[in-house]
Amino acid sequence: MFQDFEVSSRPEQGPPRLAALRARMAAEGLDAVLVPRADAHQGEYVAERDARLAWLTGFSGSAGVAIVTRDAAALFVDGRYTLQARVQVADEIEVLEIPGRKPARWIADRLAAGATLGFDPWLHTRAEIDRFETALRGHDVALRAIDNPVDAVWDDRPGPPMGRVTAFPNEIAGQSRADKCAGIAAALREEGQPWAVLTLPDSICWLLNIRGSDIPRIPIAQAFALIEAASGKVRLFIERDKLDPGLLDGVEILPPDAIVAVMANLAGPVRLDRDTAPYILGKTLEEAAVEIAWDADPCLLPKARKTASEIEASREAHLRDGAAMCEFLCWLDGRIDGIAGGTRLTEIDVVRALEEFRRATGALEDISFDTIAGTGPHGAITHYRVSHESDRAVAPGDLLLVDSGGQYRDGTTDITRTMAVGDPDDEQIAAFTRVLKGMIAISRARWPRGLAGRDLDALARAPLWRAGQDYGHGTGHGVGVYLSVHEGPQRLSRQSEVPLEPGMILSNEPGYYREGEWGIRIENLVVVVVPDPIPGGDEERDMLAFDTLTWVPIDRALIDADALSPGERAWINAYHAGVANRMAGRLSPEATEWIGRATAPL
Repeated sequence: MFQDFEVSSRPEQGPPRLAALRARMAAEGLDAVLVPRADAHQGEYVAERDARLAWLTGFSGSAGVAIVTRDAAALFVDGRYTLQARVQVADEIEVLEIPGRKPARWIADRLAAGATLGFDPWLHTRAEIDRFETALRGHDVALRAIDNPVDAVWDDRPGPPMGRVTAFPNEIAGQSRADKCAGIAAALREEGQPWAVLTLPDSICWLLNIRGSDIPRIPIAQAFALIEAASGKVRLFIERDKLDPGLLDGVEILPPDAIVAVMANLAGPVRLDRDTAPYILGKTLEEAAVEIAWDADPCLLPKARKTASEIEASREAHLRDGAAMCEFLCWLDGRIDGIAGGTRLTEIDVVRALEEFRRATGALEDISFDTIAGTGPHGAITHYRVSHESDRAVAPGDLLLVDSGGQYRDGTTDITRTMAVGDPDDEQIAAFTRVLKGMIAISRARWPRGLAGRDLDALARAPLWRAGQDYGHGTGHGVGVYLSVHEGPQRLSRQSEVPLEPGMILSNEPGYYREGEWGIRIENLVVVVVPDPIPGGDEERDMLAFDTLTWVPIDRALIDADALSPGERAWINAYHAGVANRMAGRLSPEATEWIGRATAPL
């Protein structure tokens, strides 16, 4: 199994670890410290060595920051994680939701004038520190860059990851390493930027056509890189033992800790991303009087615009994964039918079975994130992760939410399906149908080129809004190709200002959650395409649309067909016909019979 069900930190461990941290703070003259869920590469997923927030507080979510003072502690998380955080952390740690409470305001309310707030300059970006400094201006609270005090009290801290690096095939990438480096270098020359610093491992892996194994679930190698505009040559700061001889001929290999010294001797302006690069790198350039060009990571948009080869490969990965999902749903249907008669099925059983169906493809490299299998009230916890302690039996009347994905050499998948256990009630059907209507609205959307995710997000929410309902997460995130399952900069979100472009892969996943009762989410992956023109449309209007990548049935028992418009009903029937057509010849006899029922027209 890729996924385990152990709990690495417990609430009762928090208070003694906080006490040890506070003793360290007192010794260093600190009144407060920031403890983020981040590593030096600002990754969503971190190695065990960098899981400082989880070690200190018990919170295992992928986003958050703790603030510890001499006599108080708070954990700030977004709406995805409030329920989870309250379960995982000790009562001594106050759980607050962003944006409801601002961390800087919380600090200002608790620290006296002249206080010092410490932060690790490797774990925060310039943008983050600038926001803290702006918010604390007038409160006489000084920010001080420090060696990480959590590391000083974490006695059994794991060592750094040393995963092997492998080549990523040019035929899937659609571009060679040389072509990508030449393209980025040309863009830098056009901007008058002699150098660019790359700190995001997925950007570096994309640029060099490599993949790594430093982080579970995400095939990246932890590294920094410099690319020179004049030549397109790359200096890669990585542990040499991760590389096989000849893998990166022509790339200069340097140890990771050499990045600071090398940057201090560059001739600027040096391109650095204010939102993703560690604070210390910008500070290094400033202290060396090297001009900085604050600009986005130059690989972000080229990586997001998938090549034709990447899209073709991703389609095949999604069909393979879709077949595994269909086998799983067929299996699940059989188990659900027996629950009323006493058959026991737990969340862990569901996770194990789904991973086995993916493994049976013979192509699974890893799961793309820990499978979320929440039944009943656990389905309302957006990023629920089942453990041996939390494992809940599936019961009649439950909704079972399963959000999962696979990492294949030709693509990364992410899919959510919500299933009824027995006969759903009217409220569950009504909420599910509203979520489905929102998901269909995104799937059918056409929009003028230049619009961003924030311009489309409301399409998914409108059916829920009309019922006085909403959900607390974005509607969709970017997805890589055998890279991160959460890829920027593209998103379907009220916060996203990045225009959507052809080739971008995103999730389409509206939801609705009733705390303590059940959760609903339906998710497909889609790719931005240039659609065929509509007769009678404006010929000069450059339009974009989504094309679906995910082909797996949606539970018909939860759909109120009478609440769908004719266009919505036509879409779901056409989608299910497309599932049946694409799965033909890919399924076992049992699943083939099941899919005929699962995709019958409404």
